[in-house]
Amino acid sequence: MTRPDAADCRAISDFDLSRRNSLGLAARARYGAFVHEAQEIDALARFAGEVGLPFVVLGGGSNVVLHPEIDAVVAVLATRGRAVTGEADGDLLVTAQAGEDWPDFVQWTVAQGFGGIENLAGIPGTVGAAPVQNIGAYGIELADRFHSLTAYDRAERHWRVFRREDCRFRYRQSVFKDDPGRFVITEVTLALPGEWRPILGYAGLDSLDETVDPKTIMERVLALRGSKLPDWRVLGNAGSFFHNPVVSGAVADTIPGAPRYPQPDGTVKLSAGWLIESCGLKGHRVGDAGVYEKHALIIVNHGRATAHDISALAETIKSAVFERFGVTLQQEPLEIR
Repeated sequence: MTRPDAADCRAISDFDLSRRNSLGLAARARYGAFVHEAQEIDALARFAGEVGLPFVVLGGGSNVVLHPEIDAVVAVLATRGRAVTGEADGDLLVTAQAGEDWPDFVQWTVAQGFGGIENLAGIPGTVGAAPVQNIGAYGIELADRFHSLTAYDRAERHWRVFRREDCRFRYRQSVFKDDPGRFVITEVTLALPGEWRPILGYAGLDSLDETVDPKTIMERVLALRGSKLPDWRVLGNAGSFFHNPVVSGAVADTIPGAPRYPQPDGTVKLSAGWLIESCGLKGHRVGDAGVYEKHALIIVNHGRATAHDISALAETIKSAVFERFGVTLQQEPLEIR
């Protein structure tokens, strides 16, 4: 039911989130609401303050581990809209509302004949979540195509526009992860290159001809993802569960055979999936949580996994990798409780 003092923001008590997370975990929030207009965010944030609860914003729920009882006010972004909004320095600007499904948005840009984000096809989640993680795949990151975004600053209680330099983008990081919960992203504008060139350096794309079009690249990316990664609608998962660790060259040298990706600053990025698989953990289970048998970087829900199962399995993985290689893995999905 709705509390009388929550009517203005449409907050519903005992809000079911079981179908709002890609891991498929049973979860309920003390209060929650679907946000269809960006202006509703302020009312929900105020309500959270009035009842003394944290305020949490969910997009597609693709990068979270939800606990069964979440003592918070949860806003589920359901804003929609996407359009070409201008040009800048020869690039085409396209803007999407935060609640738009990211895979659908990528397919829409390609269907319009626009190239630029086809390598990021199939990544689950919403447009609003993409800058938080600085999502990346097959040779590019969101930062490579980012122009600006609008967000609500909960600390200063006003709307703010972020340019690329404001976001402090780096590998799977941004200012929005540095200061979690402060900024609620409501729309994102990308700059798609006016003079598009295919990015084919990643394994699986390198066999394509330079004359390829964005649609063909997108289809290849989707096929590659489908061959390695489970569909979360069939087998619950949160995508890559750990960041690929970045270590010193000296540490990398102690791990013979590991795939190495040298970084501009002299460090080396290692494959977390390779490290986990080398520990013999493919298929390992804790309760109904398991390491995916086809890709060791994915933790899946075999049916009735709980947040406790997921967390226990993650700790098992981190301990095994540290004990064998001396490398600390960092969990990617956020815990919400």
